[in-house]
Amino acid sequence: MKAIVHVGKQGMEGLSLIDAELSALGPNEVKVRIKAAGMNRRDLMLLTRHKENEPYLILGSDAAGIIEEIGDHVQGIQVGDEVIINPSLGWEEKSSAPPENFQIVGLPNHGTFSERMIISSKNVEKKPTYLSWDEAGTLALAGITAYRALFTRGNIQESDTVMIPGIGSGVATFLLQFAKAAGARVIVTSRSEEKRKQAIELGADLAIDTYSDWKEELKDEQVSLLIESIGASTFNKSLDIVKPGGTIVTFGATTEDEVTIDIRKFFYAQQNLLGSTMGSREEFVEMLAFIDKYQIKPIVNKTYSPEEYNEAFTYLKNSENFGKLVFLF
Repeated sequence: MKAIVHVGKQGMEGLSLIDAELSALGPNEVKVRIKAAGMNRRDLMLLTRHKENEPYLILGSDAAGIIEEIGDHVQGIQVGDEVIINPSLGWEEKSSAPPENFQIVGLPNHGTFSERMIISSKNVEKKPTYLSWDEAGTLALAGITAYRALFTRGNIQESDTVMIPGIGSGVATFLLQFAKAAGARVIVTSRSEEKRKQAIELGADLAIDTYSDWKEELKDEQVSLLIESIGASTFNKSLDIVKPGGTIVTFGATTEDEVTIDIRKFFYAQQNLLGSTMGSREEFVEMLAFIDKYQIKPIVNKTYSPEEYNEAFTYLKNSENFGKLVFLF
């Protein structure tokens, strides 16, 4: 089967499109014919985490497709069902943190960037019928990350003013759509004027330049919940703008991981700082019900054929996207 893999060299030089083998089907597993597979920034990270002396790794964490075969012990799933892959492995119930055995599809085991995939039946859910293949194929990882950060960790309320620095990524666009569906006021930032315009069109109430003076720009705002994913370059600006008693939820660091803060200012303001990552199967099902209720569609920026993998990875690396990038198989 056709598959986008990483092998032989570090970084993007190790990317290749090969004819890969499909593993045997286990009794509790299903075979999925992949129709669409979305990209995430995690796919870029794997280009350095996967070592050049290791066997090839099929990349990808997101996908949607059609059930082609089921294992002997599988129940509730039939051949022909249209499904979405849930990339959270070993995390069944909602909890304060993932269990020790939690992993994500795409490392250490093979991922979704292939024509077919074998996966546990616990990790497939029915595709919402209103979603196209490219929309469904890019929903899971970013969608569940946004859902847990906003609802489980952030405990978003209709009265909240939510701020999302760095609009444009898949998670950020979901955060915007989910927060608006929940009734909150939403403020976003971006270095790009075009992305700020797109965010307003998507429903943002205010969009400001990431490089601006946030305190001055938001002097008339009371930010109660801020979802941070950029890291060192914006973290202190985020901390400064959240109101006393407000909350920051952080799930990523696209700039440097290590951050220095004024701890006295933080505890005097009695702010809350919460970490978040991905989500459980229970939250994944909740997220699917939420998007179905509000008919929320993922924002798809570009689609690619598997042969265009270099172009797709370069576009993602340069952070040019507003929304998601998807391979169509």
